[in-house]
Amino acid sequence: MRLHRNLVYTTIDSLNMIFNEDAYADKVVALALKKDKRWGSHDRKFVAETIYEIVRWKRLYAEIADVKAPFDRPDLWRIFAVWAVLRGYPIPDWTQLQGVPERKIKGRFDELSKQRVFREAIPDWMDEMAVAELGEELWTKELQAQNQQAKVILRVNTLKTTPQKLRAILMDLDIATDYLEEQPHGLVLRERANVFLTDAFKEGLFEVQDASSQLVAPLLDVKPGMRVIDACAGAGGKTLHLASLMENKGQLIAMDLYESKLKQLKLRAKRNGAFNIEYRIIDSTKVIKKLHQKADRVLIDAPCSGLGVLKRNPDSKWKLQPEFIDNIREVQRDVLYRYSEMVKPGGKLVYATCSILPSENQQQVAAFLETNHGKNFNFVTDKNIFAHETGFDGFYMALLERKNI
Repeated sequence: MRLHRNLVYTTIDSLNMIFNEDAYADKVVALALKKDKRWGSHDRKFVAETIYEIVRWKRLYAEIADVKAPFDRPDLWRIFAVWAVLRGYPIPDWTQLQGVPERKIKGRFDELSKQRVFREAIPDWMDEMAVAELGEELWTKELQAQNQQAKVILRVNTLKTTPQKLRAILMDLDIATDYLEEQPHGLVLRERANVFLTDAFKEGLFEVQDASSQLVAPLLDVKPGMRVIDACAGAGGKTLHLASLMENKGQLIAMDLYESKLKQLKLRAKRNGAFNIEYRIIDSTKVIKKLHQKADRVLIDAPCSGLGVLKRNPDSKWKLQPEFIDNIREVQRDVLYRYSEMVKPGGKLVYATCSILPSENQQQVAAFLETNHGKNFNFVTDKNIFAHETGFDGFYMALLERKNI
């Protein structure tokens, strides 16, 4: 087990982009993995996992290294040295790593691990906010779970194949999977692998989608032939799930504020063989008004803080700001009120977020039901999903039904 200079240099360059140039970790990692075609799977795994680990534990490692943002390159090397020592790597005789104080690093780690904000590497404001909403015990468990590496979960595209057939195809590629209990179309990889390079992915046999996210579309209870609206479709993971549940029959309208996201969805839909989807950019209030009381089902996968998916997006711990969460709550109230107008009498609505904060979830639904428009709906059920209970992403989803009046 030793460090290779070209892999470590790539890691340092990537951390510089994430910490100092405000780049998104997933985009930076994707770029880094294309840097050298000669790298094998172990090399690629080292680069990807090391970048994500150092991003995840930034506050703890920076405190141990005694450096503060913005980090210059010597600072980044000191942070990397902390990671290497704590992971048990022998420190090579490189100029950038001379004089690494290994005993001091281990001592500081033991000392700082007594405080949650360092042990779990979280900003003070985020820790305080979550404790106020969830309580010490629940937040401590959840935060620990959110700092684990995310599993790779596939959703089988039933328009093209079955879980049994896909599992066999992947097994032939030495990619072992297991079935998921609550998700009949889900498979979890036993070991991480770049499934995007497989022909099975290119042929649209599956999408990568977390197990918690896979529970949202079925809650909407869609049937073939219905008119269904995904009001915040984005790049369309849940839209594609709805298309498969509808068996390509009926009308599925994917809406979003951003044309670029819908373009991405179009490409994914083509690969998936999902052809009952229409695309509408929300560029004025007329787009929503034209659909008032026209839909059998409406999904509002609302913009949120993303505090349920920190294991998947660890850099959001450092990019999020308190004012963003205040603003996003306002957006959630607005979209829930306006987009729910599209549900016809007797129709159903699902409000979902990838957050674990009650202020973005139950409290939003309760407040909506008290409004003049919200009084036309009955609360049916809701579900809080926590990472420490399932091992998957944190999520919230609520099912409402419009009264038949």
